[in-house]
Amino acid sequence: MTASHPFAPPAHEQNWVTAATELAADFAKTAADRDRTCDLPIEHLRALHEAGIDAAILPTALGGEGLSYRSYGAIVRAVSAACPSTACIWVMHMGAAIGLVEMSTPDNAKFWADELIGGARFANALSEPSSGNLFLQPLQHAEPANGGYRLSGAKRFSSGCEVADHFLINALVDDRPAFFGLDADPTMTFVPIWDTMGLRASRSQLITFADTFLPEDRRCPPSTGPRPNHIGAGLAFLSLGIADAAIAALTVHARTRTIPTTGDPLAGMQWVRLAVGDVASRLEAAAMYAQHMTWLADQNDPGFLSATMHAKLLANSIARDAADLGLRIGGGSGYIRGDTERIFRDAQAGWLMAYSGEICQDTIGTSLLSPTPQDGHHG
Repeated sequence: MTASHPFAPPAHEQNWVTAATELAADFAKTAADRDRTCDLPIEHLRALHEAGIDAAILPTALGGEGLSYRSYGAIVRAVSAACPSTACIWVMHMGAAIGLVEMSTPDNAKFWADELIGGARFANALSEPSSGNLFLQPLQHAEPANGGYRLSGAKRFSSGCEVADHFLINALVDDRPAFFGLDADPTMTFVPIWDTMGLRASRSQLITFADTFLPEDRRCPPSTGPRPNHIGAGLAFLSLGIADAAIAALTVHARTRTIPTTGDPLAGMQWVRLAVGDVASRLEAAAMYAQHMTWLADQNDPGFLSATMHAKLLANSIARDAADLGLRIGGGSGYIRGDTERIFRDAQAGWLMAYSGEICQDTIGTSLLSPTPQDGHHG
């Protein structure tokens, strides 16, 4: 019997990964149509919920199974390989829901958990048009009002917002970032500006708020310290799934297409074998590091925070490189509309998501290059 490596999903949770993988096989059948029509894949999201996967991630004390971050990452990767738009929305849905559960008072935590179990949809409203990647450091102020605060402004890139019942939102209160749970409200408007290059069915819209009420009793208490979160953990696996899809598509193409002048398969060309060997090896390395990151999250190890930067950067990079190789191997047939060009477009999104590749690089570089007490002072 071969033992799984310590960063793999626990054996007793494998049924959840298997269930998601089986659902993903159906998701893949409509991924191309979703990309073409930009229709939000609500039936995919409902299927994940009806399978019990949403609820399984909740803590056991609140009706869930406390599913590990390792299993969660494997689920995101499987769904993303099939339909990355579905995976993107689901990561944000679970991130908002579990975030509210973990950050709220006990009574509110139970309310959010019960809502998730009951099938309510969640979305984030964190990123502001003027704040760039600094989505946890809002610039917009919520003004005091009777029983809470009122917010006028905008949030962008809110995946699944059009079907959301509840939102995780932040704003400045007394010049300090504060988080709230917010029900969908008529003062919120979804601006139809979504026309992206990739992940087209994720429909991450701009939301405007017109004197929207943020109840004080839905405000999350100040954090007692850093904690792992499902968005930070999920984004690397979103890109890993896209890389999986890129390699699967280019492999089929290289095996089945022939060189016109010789009749030999493309897979017989040395440059193709070398390039595929390179991206496959780097995908294995990126995946192993991402699994290490989720293992740290399962231990509630503070190293999770820096590991998410490394994991996201590695996964974003290999997704883009694998998709680019697919386009090169596909040649003209990869340039026209189809799986290869769709995967290429989808692969660009992960690098741009907060924290972007450049922010990850800068953060990692700064941590290595900043002076330490051991450096002393040099004149």
